Amino acid sequence: MFGWDALPAWIAVLNLISAALLTVGLVCIRRRRLRAHRAAMLGAFAASVLFLAVYLLHHWHAGIVYYQGQGWRHTGYLWLLGTHTVLASLVPILAIITLTLALRRRFGRHRRWARWTWPLWMYVSLSGVAVYWVLYR
Repeated sequence: MFGWDALPAWIAVLNLISAALLTVGLVCIRRRRLRAHRAAMLGAFAASVLFLAVYLLHHWHAGIVYYQGQGWRHTGYLWLLGTHTVLASLVPILAIITLTLALRRRFGRHRRWARWTWPLWMYVSLSGVAVYWVLYR
């Protein structure tokens, strides 16, 4: 499970880890467990950074992978991929801003940014798993 062919599965796993840690982070902040929230969110960011490295490595090696389905499935896949791609280009910027505000202890502004960042980041993580499932399963 460590060859070139395994990279898409690792991409999906890292997306799932990110989504799980985002969920843990949300639960922790709602329960006022600030240290656990911080650890979960930094973990989600680390998983996302590692995801990006593995994703780039995979596409450097494999090139572009095209969906082979047709009809409504192809249309649905393109919609999923399109929304995922557009939001995936925004999430790193939003995540860096949101995390920087928290690390600088600007919690009011952090909260306002997090209300947008969290759901978009979660969508990108879960839709990344869905893209993997459609292409490789």
